[in-house]
Amino acid sequence: MRLTRRYSFSASHRLHAGVLSDAENESLFGKCNNPFGHGHNYVLEVSVTGEPDGFAGMVVPRGKLDDFVGRTALDRIDHADLNNDVKELREIVPTTENLSLLVHRWLNSAWDAEFGDDGARLDRVRIEETARNSCEVTG
Repeated sequence: MRLTRRYSFSASHRLHAGVLSDAENESLFGKCNNPFGHGHNYVLEVSVTGEPDGFAGMVVPRGKLDDFVGRTALDRIDHADLNNDVKELREIVPTTENLSLLVHRWLNSAWDAEFGDDGARLDRVRIEETARNSCEVTG
């Protein structure tokens, strides 16, 4: 069984690769290469797999998952300048792909300490940047 929770956050970024010229960056990233950056209202989905427990009938307690996602990921990216405020993104282009990989890494690395005895497993992290652009990491 899979449980998915959705969370909203806002952040800004500029898509710019330091190894490319300004013209190459503009050609590759278009308006997302604006020197002043731009923002998005993102949606983060976190999916968990497992069997519902026999007591509450849940794969994982919703409040516990919400608190964990908040502490582990959202507190670090909500209302952040992804290029400057998130140290792991300072040296790479903060695309939706890279942000999804980072959030998955954060959640996965802290998962067992929080949920190791519950039988639930982190299954998927999906970030929707716009209605036309989303990325998901599974496993």
